[in-house]
Amino acid sequence: MTAPPRTRRQLMPGQKRLLAASALMIVGAFLPWLYTPLGTVTGMRGPGLWTATVGLLALAGALVPLRLPAVLQALVAAAICIAVPVWQFWHLFGKVGMAGWTPGPGLVLTLGGGVLALVAARQIWTLRPGAPAA
Repeated sequence: MTAPPRTRRQLMPGQKRLLAASALMIVGAFLPWLYTPLGTVTGMRGPGLWTATVGLLALAGALVPLRLPAVLQALVAAAICIAVPVWQFWHLFGKVGMAGWTPGPGLVLTLGGGVLALVAARQIWTLRPGAPAA
C-alpha cells in the first residue's frame, strides 16, 4: 500500500517579500546607522533594538499561514521600521544639519525593510493564492 503524496502548503502572495523585509530589518538593526567623525553609531545602541524586535515580528508574519495575522504583523513592522529611521534622520538633521554625519547602511536597510513590509502587507491582503503577481 502506498502512502498518499504529501502536499506542500501554498504560499500567499507577498510572504516571500515579507520574509525579505524581515531580513532587511534584522540585518539593518546591527549595522551602523550613523557615521560621525568620532566613529560609527550602530542601531543596537538604541533604535535598532526596536527594529530588530519588529523584524522578528515580520518574520513570524511571513511564516504564519493565516492572512489577517500576517497582514497585521507586516503593518506593525512597516510602521515602526519606517517611522524610527525617518525620525532618527530628522532628529539629527534638526540638531546639526548635515555637517559632520552621514546616514549609514543600517538606517537605509531598515527603512527599505519597512517599505518592503508595507508592499508585502498590501500584496498579502489583496491577492489570492495562485493569482499572478503584478
